[in-house]
Amino acid sequence: MKPLEGVKVADFSWFGAGPICALHFASMGATVVRIESETRIDSLRTIAPMAKGKTSYNASGYFNNFNAGKYDLTLCMNTEEGQKVARKLIEWADVFLTNITPRVIERWGLTYDKISECNPKIIAAYQPMQGYDGPHRDFLGFGAVLTPITGYSYLSGFPNRLPVGVGTNYPDYVINPGHTMVAILAALHYRRRTGKGQHIECAQLESSVCPLSPAIFDYTANGIVQNRAGNHIAEAAPHNAFKCKPMTDAGRPVDERWLAIACFGEAEWSALVSAMGNPDWVGEAKFATHDARKQNEDELDANINGWTADKDVYELMADLQSRGVPAGVVQSAREILDTDEHAKSRGFYQYMDHAETGRAAYDGPPFRLSKTPGGLAWPAPLLGEHTEYVCKEILGLSDEEVTELMVAGALT
Repeated sequence: MKPLEGVKVADFSWFGAGPICALHFASMGATVVRIESETRIDSLRTIAPMAKGKTSYNASGYFNNFNAGKYDLTLCMNTEEGQKVARKLIEWADVFLTNITPRVIERWGLTYDKISECNPKIIAAYQPMQGYDGPHRDFLGFGAVLTPITGYSYLSGFPNRLPVGVGTNYPDYVINPGHTMVAILAALHYRRRTGKGQHIECAQLESSVCPLSPAIFDYTANGIVQNRAGNHIAEAAPHNAFKCKPMTDAGRPVDERWLAIACFGEAEWSALVSAMGNPDWVGEAKFATHDARKQNEDELDANINGWTADKDVYELMADLQSRGVPAGVVQSAREILDTDEHAKSRGFYQYMDHAETGRAAYDGPPFRLSKTPGGLAWPAPLLGEHTEYVCKEILGLSDEEVTELMVAGALT
């Protein structure tokens, strides 16, 4: 048995933040119905990587990884009949989830005051980008927009260069779906005690800025506006990725291999010095203390790079780890899946057979419960794969009613 079996989720979200939250519910046993539209395809279905030789809306590994274990219903919310089906699904559900922009939610009649009329016990979770009030309420955006407006891009990159961001839609993957899931679980607990539903607003802007509290505190307490520092941080020296000996992969040269090394205290620094064979430059005053190493960090990095350049990256990682020095190989996706023995032994990635893309790796649950472990029940759905099943088995509609809805354009 999984911990959330019996919980019913109507997932009216798209892209990342909402679907990933719903994915966690599905992996813990909840019944999740994903609502999509053929007239406005979730753009994540069109984004690479695509399965080799495939170009359909069902071939995106990006989309598939975030939607495993869900039922998929295609519904046209711009029709009156489609909105009636949506309300019927909400009557069935325990949880309503959306990250669609507020003005669209209002146009579709899916605001909390409306949906709580048909289901007073519903827990309705909304993930507007910047909230349901304020001057930027209706601003459009997604993870790549949140990254700059929340301050991540300003802090990401190298000094005296343009901000580069974090290379991905970071707020979509961890912060926003995680906060929303915790809020929904808290509301479910409250409803279990009181029988009352609840309205949840998790503004993605506010959720995203939480991990930036050290930079905020540095400004409020010290008046310091932190800037881009590359791979460096104030608490460690060295703290960088260092080039190692090139390796071959199935006979093909790999141009670069990198090892991340970090020393947060004198004990770790001393262990690194010992591993390097106590070179003469270590005895210079400019490397004698943490503060001195920070002031001369570029030269420090260059010296360590000279030492690592001819080393095997995995052997060096093992050696440094054995000495108590934090070190890790900068791995590719292939290495994580195919060669990382630790990742294999943990069994995080689950392999499933998708109807169009074949066998592929999916992210497993990010947490484990000893008594009620979760897991993915089936691969991501094809677009509209379960429309008939949801209408008949979950909503109890007859064959005639389903046919009429299709003729009316409500079901696609």
